[in-house]
Amino acid sequence: MTFDDLLPRGMSVEDLLVVMTSLSVLVSILAVWFALLHRDTAAKRALLIARQRQDMRVGVMTPRRREAHVGSMTFMRQVVERLKVLRSAQANKVSEKLTKAGWRSKDALVRFFFFKFALPFVSGGIAVFMLYGLDAYHLQPITKAATALGITVLGAYLPDIMVYNQASKRREAIRKSLPDALDLMVICAEAGLSLDATLMRVSEEMEKTSPELSDEFGLTGLELGFLPDRRTAMQNMAKRSDLSVLRGVVGTLVQAERYGTPLAQSLRVLSAESREERAMKAEEKAARLPALLTVPMIVFILPPLFVVLIGPAILRTIDALSNM
Repeated sequence: MTFDDLLPRGMSVEDLLVVMTSLSVLVSILAVWFALLHRDTAAKRALLIARQRQDMRVGVMTPRRREAHVGSMTFMRQVVERLKVLRSAQANKVSEKLTKAGWRSKDALVRFFFFKFALPFVSGGIAVFMLYGLDAYHLQPITKAATALGITVLGAYLPDIMVYNQASKRREAIRKSLPDALDLMVICAEAGLSLDATLMRVSEEMEKTSPELSDEFGLTGLELGFLPDRRTAMQNMAKRSDLSVLRGVVGTLVQAERYGTPLAQSLRVLSAESREERAMKAEEKAARLPALLTVPMIVFILPPLFVVLIGPAILRTIDALSNM
């Protein structure tokens, strides 16, 4: 089997080189474009928080009523509403997952259900068209069917995988920046600021270094000012982040609100504990490095080393035997 047999029918090696070169140039242009593109994330986040604050104010000051029918609905919203999945029990679970990933708007839920419904058909249709219509790869019938089925299943689970990965990255970012935020909260509490003002001040200070934690603290500060039960607002922060360390912080804040315990001292203890936990995580990763580097060292370092050390001796032995 030659390399030309692996290419799709009608495509030569020169065509493949042209396509790969074009893709490389396109990726390079996009990389330079996004590197030079200035994104004002602070202004965007401030606008989002202001919009959430206005929505919360409207929700508190006005009675709840059913939303009016909007004539200019997007295509995705029309499809999702015809499927009637927004009012199901699964929608609440999906909304919680999207909230943990940092996507709290109603459009995010609509997009998730739309792509959850459309991606299996799109990916399956492309796989069937490539494998059966164009016969791009000469595969056995069972292999073709298994490949098409695998691509369809991957398209069905792709939105869940993306949400899970985004939630994991966001949770890790919050965990890393939490000790610094707790130190700032200690300073604000010792300066005499209230809990609402402390959270808002820390949110402003952490806006550049940790946008995820700044978003959480800012939203919690808004909820403390609008929700009738302050404990609910702090528990919502623990649910959105899904971190054990942040749940401990929320428990401390709830006890300080209920019993009037000194807030600065409790936050100082939590800050020390979170720093110790972060150091333990780093030590754990460092302790795993020797075991992880063993296999690459055996596969990529030892064979060239053996060739360099033993190769000349083998060649000299072969020459000596041939001269005999």
